[in-house]
Amino acid sequence: MKKIVFLFLAAVLFCNCTPDKTDKRIESDGEFPIMAWIGVPEAETSVERFKELKESGININFSVYSSVEAVQKALDVAHEAGVKLMFSCPELTSEPEKTAERFMAHPALQGYHLVDEPCATAFPSLGEWVRRIQSVDKEHGCYINLLPTYASAEQLLGKDFVLEEGEDPYAKYVELFLQEVPVPFISFDHYPVLEENGTRTLRQDWYKNLEIIAAASKESGLPFWAFSLAIAHKPYPIPTVGEIRLQMYSNLAYGAQALQYFTYWHPGDTTIWDFHDSPINIDGTRSVVYDRIKLVNQEIHALSGVFGGSKLVSVWHAGDQIPSGTNPLGELPSQIKSLEIADGSVLVSLLTKNERCFLVIVNRDLMEPMSFSIETDDTVGIVSKDATVTPVGNGAEVGLAPGDIAIFTWRQ
Repeated sequence: MKKIVFLFLAAVLFCNCTPDKTDKRIESDGEFPIMAWIGVPEAETSVERFKELKESGININFSVYSSVEAVQKALDVAHEAGVKLMFSCPELTSEPEKTAERFMAHPALQGYHLVDEPCATAFPSLGEWVRRIQSVDKEHGCYINLLPTYASAEQLLGKDFVLEEGEDPYAKYVELFLQEVPVPFISFDHYPVLEENGTRTLRQDWYKNLEIIAAASKESGLPFWAFSLAIAHKPYPIPTVGEIRLQMYSNLAYGAQALQYFTYWHPGDTTIWDFHDSPINIDGTRSVVYDRIKLVNQEIHALSGVFGGSKLVSVWHAGDQIPSGTNPLGELPSQIKSLEIADGSVLVSLLTKNERCFLVIVNRDLMEPMSFSIETDDTVGIVSKDATVTPVGNGAEVGLAPGDIAIFTWRQ
């Protein structure tokens, strides 16, 4: 049996491999979309700053601008740096058609940011706003980011909304959004890593949130975008590489088709939220988090051939704990003869893309490595962090660092 250890990108293999019946490498589809929420601010608009963003592995910048003139400058700079721009400005509200018409042909335009975390009472007016922009520009998306499951029912639906017996308020919130607002993708935020008295834990409802969004994505046919936290503020700690991996790899395992960081640049507030240690600090210098997101982004881009355009078939949880709102490990494809969790807890998902299947396994522990053993038939290969495919052979024992990922593949 092959022994494979993935610990902070280190892989050690000892095996008698069967003949290679898989491709040598999963080819990249290009860069995976990764967006900076509160990216390079207007006052720092320069080719150098946008190239610094690009160097971190982020290829979409979302910033708020004071005018269409500031947006024009940022688009031109972003294009020179090889970055796309998601923007908002006052004219997008007051003159949405005119603003879209001005920028729709710009090669650096990603889309239009409308609002963040709206209540359902705003959905009718948001739907009308989206339709006004789409009447001019159907190619670039209108971006509206939804609340997480830990918002109250009143925050989600408004104080006068009456749920039917047994209805989940968050599922209803997402349902109403998709009924009333014609967006091209679903975006939501949920920051699961908490710290209290020096102890880090995961929110209990995070995976339930992913379950609801992934189900809505599958039913609607719309891709979804998801976040990792990149800035510390109460009660959220400075994110480690493992915590960033856990958030991003869990998002990808559930089928996310774009990823986001909150925030890239320090938002300026240090009193109400005690923001600190964003990738770019308030004084414009880099924090340790810059290098951490850069490392994870490099991994994600190398694996874009796995995750870009892939479809979620099934998702399960196994090991020491099964999160609420999720499903325990079910029947695996016939190519997987057995999967045994030696210790710890994992997320297991099955994705398909074109003629390939991918079995994705994520270590759900924030702090501790874990291990599992897997036996497969001889059509299955394991995908390394550089997208190289190596035959599993008779089976494998795999160790994963906190938040890290193992990927197995075969042809359908």
